[in-house]
Amino acid sequence: MKISARAHSIQESPIRKLSGLANAAKKRGTTVYHLNIGQPDIQTPDVFFKKIIEFKEKVLSYGPSDGLEALKEAMVHYFDYFKIKLENKNIVIATGGSEAISFAFNAVADPGDE
Repeated sequence: MKISARAHSIQESPIRKLSGLANAAKKRGTTVYHLNIGQPDIQTPDVFFKKIIEFKEKVLSYGPSDGLEALKEAMVHYFDYFKIKLENKNIVIATGGSEAISFAFNAVADPGDE
């Protein structure tokens, strides 16, 4: 099996590149402050910890790959408030911001587009 031309053309994520540089700086003894996305700098609300304590499920499984229907319904309701009409089938649930951005660009951009 060979690696596809498309895979060879994928550029490294800037965040991943910075992560490597930050790790190298730490090894040299430099203090590194992580200001990247995904590092919350606000206090987690107490209600979150209370609900975690109350959580009784024995298995924490993955949700459906196409997203929870209840989440899609909530989004339809949310956008309806702004007079934007959607249906569940119009909504794509991603597992994170990077995946969502990848989905969006793959939907509207072709190789070579700028």
